[in-house]
Amino acid sequence: MSFQGEQHPGVKAPAAETDGFRLNHTMLRVKDPEKALAFYSRVFGMSVVRRLDFEEMQFSLYFLARLEKDDVVPEEAGQRTVWTFSQKGLLELTHNWGTEEQQDFAYHDGNAEPQGFGHICFSVPDLEAAEAWFDANDVEFIKRSDQGKMKNVVFVKDADGYWIEVVQADRLAAMGD
Repeated sequence: MSFQGEQHPGVKAPAAETDGFRLNHTMLRVKDPEKALAFYSRVFGMSVVRRLDFEEMQFSLYFLARLEKDDVVPEEAGQRTVWTFSQKGLLELTHNWGTEEQQDFAYHDGNAEPQGFGHICFSVPDLEAAEAWFDANDVEFIKRSDQGKMKNVVFVKDADGYWIEVVQADRLAAMGD
């Protein structure tokens, strides 16, 4: 590996102590796990690789991955937990029990004021086919690939209103400076 990262003000060389560190997952809180799991499994083809329940604190964690043909996921729960926490790019959905029964309950999507969290992103092999798939599955669009100043970038909403960016990697070579 020769590329060591772009250099910008504030960037420091990785310390030897960080060898082996990797981003494992991003967490989103969800109101209703059944709706959220239906969305991510149906629309994005993700699988739940591990569910962890914390009865005393009344919440559950669902770890989702887009499994590949050659992924070897352990069957035994403990080993699958270890496997889950050693992966890259998982999505953790956290459900605080009872929120699904609260009529007006909603989490902040990060894009309404005051802004904070922005979105997660999926890369797809064919952006037009993905847009057609989203239409066929009644997914709410924020922006289609031919709209706005940033062409070839799609934004949709999940079941909780979180934004999801969808891109086709080979269309982005000329993006930015």
